[in-house]
Amino acid sequence: MINGFKWIGLIIATMVGAGYASGREIWEFFGLGSSLAIVLFTIMFIVSCQVILEVSYLKKSEHYKPVLEQFLGVKSAKVYDYLVMVYLFTTLFVMIAGSGATVTIFEWSNVVGILLMVTLLLVIIPRGMDGVLSINRFLLPLLIIGLFLVLMIFVFQERVSFLYGISDQSNWVQAIPFTSLNVLPLIAVLSAVGKEIKTKKEIYVASIGSGLILGTISMVYNMSLISVAEQLYFYEIPLFAILNGYPFEMFLLMAVLLWFAIYTTALTSLFGIIARLQELFKQHSTGKIGLCVLLIALPFSFFSFSNLVSYLYPLYGVLNLYVLGAILLFPIVKRATTYKI
Repeated sequence: MINGFKWIGLIIATMVGAGYASGREIWEFFGLGSSLAIVLFTIMFIVSCQVILEVSYLKKSEHYKPVLEQFLGVKSAKVYDYLVMVYLFTTLFVMIAGSGATVTIFEWSNVVGILLMVTLLLVIIPRGMDGVLSINRFLLPLLIIGLFLVLMIFVFQERVSFLYGISDQSNWVQAIPFTSLNVLPLIAVLSAVGKEIKTKKEIYVASIGSGLILGTISMVYNMSLISVAEQLYFYEIPLFAILNGYPFEMFLLMAVLLWFAIYTTALTSLFGIIARLQELFKQHSTGKIGLCVLLIALPFSFFSFSNLVSYLYPLYGVLNLYVLGAILLFPIVKRATTYKI
């Protein structure tokens, strides 16, 4: 039961990457007329987590491949196995671009943020990422708590109405690609802990708890962004539009936490790519492979962070629809097979 809360932390850490925390991902998919969409996302997210965790628990899995094969079959799983690589690569250069966008708030050139990110990634490659992830386990909860507090303070100070535009729910369909965008990372992460899950109670606690927390934050974040919609055109990072007018210390703290979230997201993506490429190029060192990957990613990083999210995230939302459908239908198909319906 207590472990269920640990899995809640893991799920939220997987979801609340730089795209989500910055507000860019929320604003890209939701916006006005999206309250129903966020409710539907919450329901689909809870079901998806529950199904993925149950399959991982039954298979006592240590990595995502057997779980992916269970949902899609061997042939389709191979296709999505390669898609994971492409996803990791695009996430890498989107995060590097995000670093550039973050420092522009201090009136620095985005080149400074990009070069800072690339330099620190190169420094950490030979040393491994265990130390950085240990720090992230401490800083990520701070980011999530800080983000929620900032949003709640903003809602009360600005008297944001949750009933604004309640009659218009035309954007409800966006719940589907938003959920599907996040299913591959969920499979990749949750499949690795299948052997550590002790009881099914943990699964229900983790699924419902994480779904309700993310649904609540998403709703509050979306309503806050709607209230500053006219200012969002001037910010690559929507969160900074909400922070505008806050004390500089709060602004600086959230900017640092956000940058670190971007950095660790880039780092986990880079190490994921390196691990896969080392299977093909065993004669090359981690450093050489990492350097080559960064050199290939660097030119893409000079594109606008907001434009990259606008084009790539919806694309992955569409590409992952098949996986989301397979996950949501899995309990029905399993029951039909069991009872030979």
